Amino acid sequence: MCVKMFYLHNMMVFLFLFLLFVACKGKVQLPKNVSVKAVFAFGDSIVDQGNNNHITTLVKCNFEPYGKDFTGGKPTGRFSNAKTPSDLIVEELGIKEIMPAYLDPDLQAEDLKTGVSFASGACGFDPQTATIASVIPLSTQLDHFREYIGKLKELVGEEEAEDTLRNSLFLVVAGSDDLANTYFTVGIRRLQYDLNAYTDLMVSGATDFVQELYKLGARKIGVFGVPPIGCLPSQRTLAGGLTRHQCVEEYNQAAQLANTKLLAAIASLSKNLLQSKLVFIDIYNPLLDLIVNPQKYGFEVVDKGCCGTGNIEVVILCNRYSGTCEDDTKYLFWDSYHPTERGYRILVNEILKKYVDILN
Repeated sequence: MCVKMFYLHNMMVFLFLFLLFVACKGKVQLPKNVSVKAVFAFGDSIVDQGNNNHITTLVKCNFEPYGKDFTGGKPTGRFSNAKTPSDLIVEELGIKEIMPAYLDPDLQAEDLKTGVSFASGACGFDPQTATIASVIPLSTQLDHFREYIGKLKELVGEEEAEDTLRNSLFLVVAGSDDLANTYFTVGIRRLQYDLNAYTDLMVSGATDFVQELYKLGARKIGVFGVPPIGCLPSQRTLAGGLTRHQCVEEYNQAAQLANTKLLAAIASLSKNLLQSKLVFIDIYNPLLDLIVNPQKYGFEVVDKGCCGTGNIEVVILCNRYSGTCEDDTKYLFWDSYHPTERGYRILVNEILKKYVDILN
């Protein structure tokens, strides 16, 4: 009996250690001799891990029901019910469980070594976008990154800090708020630019930002395209007509125009920035496929968010009094603008499989 118990105990210990090893190793099969030391995120709410908690703005979500399914069920400032793409990417790469916000006062020194998010919800490639929402513009996110590099050098030394930057993944996620908010909803830029000129402005902002990242030591940079913003629940409500059944085609065409230009710009930059690996990451088509073919992915609701009515609730309109759907795993969107963790997880898995070569 004692021998059996001893054997069973050892087997359980082995199983636990094996599962721990698998969890730490991550699920993505990286190219040979490739390691990713850290991941850094810049841009808007898709990768804001809570930076907006620490500035004066209405664009916050550090209150219930945000974070309902996050560890501990507490809101953290992530614009979702649980994890964001930043968290899922570091998890899948086996780096750590979650990515912290750079402005988090409880940020640990160890987190500096493995990456943080500088992103700010409602930011855009157009500087006016951040100004309208009183959030952190990309220029200030770069300032924070410069400050971060100084801290990293103090922590690990200049040589290792530069090696970390060379062997890290940089994510740039912006553009949705430029079109959905600044251009179409608020409309300030429509008085100054037609759509063709405005998308040129966006792409110019994106290329300038990528070049600044490169100057600061970044070499592996993934720039996300604009999603099909006309299919977001809030945009269906604001511009999709009384029935809301159809995506707003004008908005989606604007996103496609921006993406075409951004793809060409990133390809051009890639040739000019030596020893860099720049990739345009198409998010438009994978997200549109989830919306058009929900049954293929096990979703039941793709035209509304889980929070409140699902038609318009986002940030302060999605709150503890709004109520939520019974089962958010059946919903593609958490609020009227941001996907659920389950939606994000499907998208991240597809992106990592398709663009893993950026890490080579």
